[in-house]
Amino acid sequence: MTDGWDDSADAWIADMDGDLGDWGRRHVLDAPMLARVEAAAPLSVLDVGCGEGRFCRRIAAPGRTVIGIDPTQALIAEARRRDPGGDYRPGRGEDLSFGDGAFDMVVSYLTLIDMPDYRAAIAQMARVLAPGGRLLIGNLTNFNSAAVGYDRPMTGPAPGRLAIDRYLDERVDWVEWRGIRIQNWHRPLSAYMTCLLDQGLVLTHFAEPEPVGGDPVRRSEYRRAPWFMMMEWMRPAG
Repeated sequence: MTDGWDDSADAWIADMDGDLGDWGRRHVLDAPMLARVEAAAPLSVLDVGCGEGRFCRRIAAPGRTVIGIDPTQALIAEARRRDPGGDYRPGRGEDLSFGDGAFDMVVSYLTLIDMPDYRAAIAQMARVLAPGGRLLIGNLTNFNSAAVGYDRPMTGPAPGRLAIDRYLDERVDWVEWRGIRIQNWHRPLSAYMTCLLDQGLVLTHFAEPEPVGGDPVRRSEYRRAPWFMMMEWMRPAG
């Protein structure tokens, strides 16, 4: 059984609306994620799970090397088509083909939820961070990924209360929206935090970003509960 990404690549590309991104990226996560990149001003960045390369292009800057990797060939091909001068490579977060300390920043933008072996992926991302480098993570909030049925934000706003179940169970579910059907992994927040701490990383930023702009009705739905979280972790120098 596949994770659905090969079959969903075309629908995903269409859903990203060029480099604007979907609603959640455009109005919730992009601005704070970009702000953390610019605050760190890294000279070398690895985007793990770059998809069609949208965020790589958003963070490109003179003097900055940006490499995007993704296991879905159709998404890498689209990234190269849109940005022939960019560096996009097939690869998985669980097995990075870069040397220790190769990057000032590693970005995981809504990709940990796609990785079956998140422990291996976090260990690899930490390994390729230079001393003083930052691991920037955007992810679904964990009660979002534990939500039940149509109460999940991806499948559309639901009336009434948000329903959460089996929060402490690590598990994978199929999610579908606008022609996309992929697997998402739920883990409790403590699972990610413990894994990151075990790598010797230091938490430097945590946020549950608010929606800004866009349709006010949809914005109010996103305010019912924070649907995304951001974390920035530093590899201590020495």
